[in-house]
Amino acid sequence: MGRVTPNTWSWQSRDETAPVWPGHHQQLGATWGPQATNFAVWSPEATSMWVCLFDDDGAETRHRLTEHTLGVWHGQIPGVPVGQLYGLRADGPWDPAHGRRFNPAKLLLDPYARAVSGEVRYGPETLPAMVGDPTARSPLDSAASMPRCVVTHDEFDWGDDRRLRTRWRDTVIYELHVKGFTALHNEIPEHLRGTYAGLGSHTVIDYLKDLGVSAVELLPVQQFFTEPGVAQRGHVNYWGYNSIGFFAPHGAYSAAGDRGQQIAEFKQMVKNFHAAGIEVFLDVVYNHTAEGGADGPAYSFRGLDDHGFYKRSGTPGDAYWDVTGCGNTVDTTNLAALRLILDSLRYWAAEMRVDGFRFDLASALSRTGHDIDMRSAFLTTISQDPVLRHVKLIAEPWDASMDGYMVGSFPPPWVEWNDRYRDTMRDFWRASSGGIRDVASRLAGSSDLYADDGRSPYASVNFVTAHDGFTLRDLVSYNTKHNLANGEENRDGTDHNRSWNHGVEGETDDPEIVALRRRQAANMMVTLCLSNGSPMLTAGDERGRTQRGNNNAYVQDNEVSWVDWRPDDAWLDVYEFTKAALRLRREHATLRQRHHFVGTPTIDGGPKDLAWMHPSGREMVEKDWYDTDLHTVGMFVSGDPLRSPGPSGEQQHDCSFLMWFNGGPEAVALTLPRNQWVNHGEVVLSTDPDIAVGTPVASGDQFTLAGRSVLVLRQTDHAR
Repeated sequence: MGRVTPNTWSWQSRDETAPVWPGHHQQLGATWGPQATNFAVWSPEATSMWVCLFDDDGAETRHRLTEHTLGVWHGQIPGVPVGQLYGLRADGPWDPAHGRRFNPAKLLLDPYARAVSGEVRYGPETLPAMVGDPTARSPLDSAASMPRCVVTHDEFDWGDDRRLRTRWRDTVIYELHVKGFTALHNEIPEHLRGTYAGLGSHTVIDYLKDLGVSAVELLPVQQFFTEPGVAQRGHVNYWGYNSIGFFAPHGAYSAAGDRGQQIAEFKQMVKNFHAAGIEVFLDVVYNHTAEGGADGPAYSFRGLDDHGFYKRSGTPGDAYWDVTGCGNTVDTTNLAALRLILDSLRYWAAEMRVDGFRFDLASALSRTGHDIDMRSAFLTTISQDPVLRHVKLIAEPWDASMDGYMVGSFPPPWVEWNDRYRDTMRDFWRASSGGIRDVASRLAGSSDLYADDGRSPYASVNFVTAHDGFTLRDLVSYNTKHNLANGEENRDGTDHNRSWNHGVEGETDDPEIVALRRRQAANMMVTLCLSNGSPMLTAGDERGRTQRGNNNAYVQDNEVSWVDWRPDDAWLDVYEFTKAALRLRREHATLRQRHHFVGTPTIDGGPKDLAWMHPSGREMVEKDWYDTDLHTVGMFVSGDPLRSPGPSGEQQHDCSFLMWFNGGPEAVALTLPRNQWVNHGEVVLSTDPDIAVGTPVASGDQFTLAGRSVLVLRQTDHAR
């Protein structure tokens, strides 16, 4: 889109040509009615507020709101149709040094808008102050460069849709990007690729059901903008961690249009997933907004309540206090900001019917003042809310500060991304873990992090990769990041990848290296799926998706990031291993424990619920845990001799399992332990190419497990 020459702010547009009724202040945003639409905007320090209506040609009609109640400007405008485009203008004190940046020349988005139409054109007209002089208020009108809010009215038919309420221990999360998952899918009609409708198609749902996931976690879908600096480099924000509209589904992901149609399309997607038994989680970014630092644009909050919405340093000059790395931090101790977050969450949970939320940089939201507080208003209000306490809550338990790392600290019912699982398993499978002591803790559900405060193993969301970092294929193909395409001279992205290229940097035709890489990818996927806790897979990892060594592809809205559905170079063997491991997990409650293991019998005279086996066939002893050269361990998990319900309520028999993990390069001689409880079994999963599924085994058997392999044995004799 071409640049717009901004006009200087004036009153020459059609101003106040229709009456404004007093309306009410209780429900913020635009509430449509057949006679009139109520507008209510929180802006306690503003001295004037206008609702600006736009026709399809861009002509603006301004309506001054005259009522101001408890910090809320409000009024009803008669005859406003559904689909009407609008924005806000606010006037008030101009004192940037103290967080007052009111400027009526700036068209602002309604923080409670249910839909946003169009995109922003970043330029000097979007800045509240003059370029080069932050003390001078800019006279440039930003309306021509701003998207519009949309008046909406909900008439969606949910039919027999219902909340699934899948138990946490039965949950398998699949993190994906709405656009990137279907942008290249040849079986989806071209006009639906990259949209909510495409994602909710039977093609996608059938694939996910076949794989065995129970929940999709969508990268941000709340309306977001590209950062000015990224746009100036010729890129876009692809991931979406730059929110500006906390109620609005991102309009660019809608095949039907962005004049409110995105709402119904999103709901239909959710309805389709629910009909297939798949939950929908949203990755939500409430910790900062797209307005950036103090010298950034005024899109919404900065022009309405800058001082109240963003955290301040408390030092002379009252500068922003940033623990997000994005220029600003939302102040959840401010009641209006906290209300907006809670209202937004309730809207997505109740009206859009999503099943859970993953909170980006949750530590930043949990601060009282400058200190992280696990009894903060943000956490306690969510836990007491009658709607939100019943949805699934996932914390990214850190922020960008030195003191923000809080893995293992969030209170029930929160679960957490466990990056210690990620790092430990990456090190184990490149034989760099320094033994298996920490490996065993992660396999068993990280009781060292979660058992002390009464949380279950599922509180650990286990993952090996996520959107941020290498894909699984790149993790076994690159030693270093290759981010030059991002335009930041390869400075962006982490340098601590715990990756290993297996001898060649990047793609290779060497068959031995390719085979080993694929086995390593399968090893990590199987380990992830069979570890105690809640597994999270990253879209495309199961079929060998590559980002060509880019470990920070947030600006790559292209084939670098999109899932390639062609079978030509897909690692479909990894897909089959992943599918088989998830099927075992789903069919056997032994592999998805409700409680932490204690290492003692669950019934009198029975086996231990968990035993760690040395390759020699004996149980591990204390010195083994400190053997830094030990890269092989067996994990015996005892099945319940009684029957217990499976994920769908059916009764199922829980066998015992013995899982062997060999992260070292050398083959290892194994002896199967002798005991009175399990005498016979069979191989049900093997990444060792010389050990076939279905091979019978018996206690006392000796055999060799190849280097860098996983072997899963299941009991076949009657459990006692």
